[in-house]
Amino acid sequence: MGNIYDGAFRTILNDCRKLIIPVINEIFDENYTGNEVIQFFPNEHFLDQQDGADKERITDTNLRIIGKETKKYHIECESSLPDGKITVRLFEYDAQIALDEGTVTKETLTVTFPNTAVLYLRTYQKTPDKMKYVIVTPGGTVQYDVPIMKVQTYSLDDIFEKNLLMLLPFYIFSHEKKFEEYNTDERKLEELKGEYQVILERLQQLEQQEAIGAFDKRTIIELSGDVIKEIAGKYENVRKGVGDMMSGALIETEARTILQQGIQQGMQQGMQQGISETREKTAIKLLKRGKLTVEEIAEDTGLSVEEIEQLAGLQTM
Repeated sequence: MGNIYDGAFRTILNDCRKLIIPVINEIFDENYTGNEVIQFFPNEHFLDQQDGADKERITDTNLRIIGKETKKYHIECESSLPDGKITVRLFEYDAQIALDEGTVTKETLTVTFPNTAVLYLRTYQKTPDKMKYVIVTPGGTVQYDVPIMKVQTYSLDDIFEKNLLMLLPFYIFSHEKKFEEYNTDERKLEELKGEYQVILERLQQLEQQEAIGAFDKRTIIELSGDVIKEIAGKYENVRKGVGDMMSGALIETEARTILQQGIQQGMQQGMQQGISETREKTAIKLLKRGKLTVEEIAEDTGLSVEEIEQLAGLQTM
């Protein structure tokens, strides 16, 4: 899997931990409320090799949820074609996670394997609905399923209704096969951009309802932009049309957050001068970034175009 996708998955897990709960509920048919304690553990594991050298493996997730009972979970994110090697790698990870937390009492080794699943970003004809472990031991055979979540099977309505917001950065995968069409047909591209406008609006609504925080919203938008620019690298119109749209939303979110925080602080102090100064500081920051026009900065900060131009002139002196 590309580093961008791998990094996006791990980032949203580490920075927006609560978003994993609805995904686990969906995959494993759990009923977590989101109030449970989530404990993350190191992703790096060293596998003992016959030649004596340790082989490092890095898992995508290694966590424990503490609620009415305690359960361990291990979820891997994949975009490649299923080839059997993934199942072997999963088992290696699971065995090492179990050993890392195993206990030995009176020469009795007890290990607990995690609840494991795979999140596939791309779905191929060969992609199964589940994997399976069959472990033949002298004491008997143990077998169990490893469920698979297929991102491309979830519509936008599914994602928002089930609160699977962690999937949003990867929603673009459901459109990957149509990139060439979007790249040459402006009308089709506008339809795709329309979907992403809906995403931005629904995220804004969730923030206003305090269902998610500003940081979660910002992270989802930022990672969505990163994934779009990576996956649509060869399709300039798609990359710029949708990717830049997410970048613009990110800048606007940052500008308005900075402004609102400053205004609230100024109001609490009862100082109109404080509000004015905050607007000017926000405008200066946006001018230095060079991403927005004078008119756009004026609209976002509440200053006039003339005031923005004066500030821009001072920055060039």
